[in-house]
Amino acid sequence: MFETLTITCDARGVATLCLNRPEKHNALNAQMISDLTQAAAQLGADDAVRVVVLTGAGRSFCAGGDLGWMKAQMSATPDQRAAQAKTLAAMLFALNTLPRPLIGRVQGQAFGGGIGMACVCDVAIGVAGAKFGLTETRLGLIPATIGPYVLARMGEAMARRVFMSARIFEADEAVTLGVLARAVPGQDLDAAVEAEVAPYLACAPGAVAAAKALARAMGPRIDEAVIDASIAALVRQWDGDEAPEGISAFFARRAPRWAAG
Repeated sequence: MFETLTITCDARGVATLCLNRPEKHNALNAQMISDLTQAAAQLGADDAVRVVVLTGAGRSFCAGGDLGWMKAQMSATPDQRAAQAKTLAAMLFALNTLPRPLIGRVQGQAFGGGIGMACVCDVAIGVAGAKFGLTETRLGLIPATIGPYVLARMGEAMARRVFMSARIFEADEAVTLGVLARAVPGQDLDAAVEAEVAPYLACAPGAVAAAKALARAMGPRIDEAVIDASIAALVRQWDGDEAPEGISAFFARRAPRWAAG
């Protein structure tokens, strides 16, 4: 049904939503964003689904935005860029408000939007040794659309350690920052995810959904105004001269003008 995802569901009602572009490190493009938005609606409306596990095929969980998709933004108008950012924001919002527990099974590296995907999960378990980074500023961009979810998960003080520097960090630090709840050896990942899934199967599904909605209502505000502000910030950054320079430098395999050394 989906071009970029697979969905399976076991007899207990545990659905696995798998990003399935392993040859592209599960990078987010327009089709995957659309597929994820539809999948969230489908899973949220299915009373047989009790829990959703979000994971990726291959070596990477999600490498962030597809660079070909990002390159296309260089020739887009501000309105077109805003529309594209809005589709990404809608997808993240749909996953963040999914009326089912969303458990992240982070089996590999996560960069940029991949960290955003981990942060919309109710809990994420990662494999030890995986690398993470909010790498947008290396390209002259900012982690804008994912920003509300990253800040909600990390808190401002923790986020400022990694939000602007594009520094790469490992799974243990991702635990400290709050992106992951635990980092475990690869052979223990499935058992650790199952330990998060199993308690929900003894809970009333309606109560779980209501409790999740209450947590979101009482937690950091992520509403239309916040989302629109994140989109506007991204469009402003694209309208400057740094984003075109950063993207062009990447594809030309040269250092951007601001790179030291």
